Amino acid sequence: MMKTNSEPILSASILSADFACLGEQISEAEAAGIDWIHVDVMDGQFVPNISMGPFIVETCRRITTLPLDVHLMIEHPDQLIDAFAEAGASRISVQIENTPHVYRTLQHIRACGCQPGIVLNPGTPAHRIESVLNLVDLVLVMTVNPGYSGQQFIPDVLPKITQVKTMLEVAHSNAVIEVDGGITAETLPLAFHAGAQVFVTATAVFKHSEGIAAGIRALRKAASL
Repeated sequence: MMKTNSEPILSASILSADFACLGEQISEAEAAGIDWIHVDVMDGQFVPNISMGPFIVETCRRITTLPLDVHLMIEHPDQLIDAFAEAGASRISVQIENTPHVYRTLQHIRACGCQPGIVLNPGTPAHRIESVLNLVDLVLVMTVNPGYSGQQFIPDVLPKITQVKTMLEVAHSNAVIEVDGGITAETLPLAFHAGAQVFVTATAVFKHSEGIAAGIRALRKAASL
């Protein structure tokens, strides 16, 4: 069930998880109240890192019934949509910067039974996605340059979050705004007050000094400020 706009949704990115005990860490995050599991897919071409493929999504699906929030940071995302959908993705988001036939791609994602999302890099203006707002359930505004976890939040992106919120209101869209990159107990309130509803967090959960549950509690507390 989707939470209301006043209740922030936390999506834990397994990019910072310990893959030696991935199942235990996802289960611990779920027990502590995480809402979604986020899977960052990178091919070393569109972004300077290589991460995980459909088999990881399939593994996560065996571990948890939580929504799997898949972000494709890859060249030619169309070629792998079916594979990620079949693996168990709940949502599949693609970058506007490298999706030339974006209408077809988003329609394909929905036809596969997944919720489609569109993603903006920090340097990409919000108007680039205006024509597809009626096709998506999620708009992901990157708050770091994609590629690596543990980067510093870019505060200059905050006005773009608010701009996207206004665009969605004008379009009468129910799509939620997600942010990803440098989300901590300190930066989450900034993005929340700018209009974000879903918060992807990696190191603040999986590398919290007091453990996963403590990291999630700190984020929940920050969201209420």
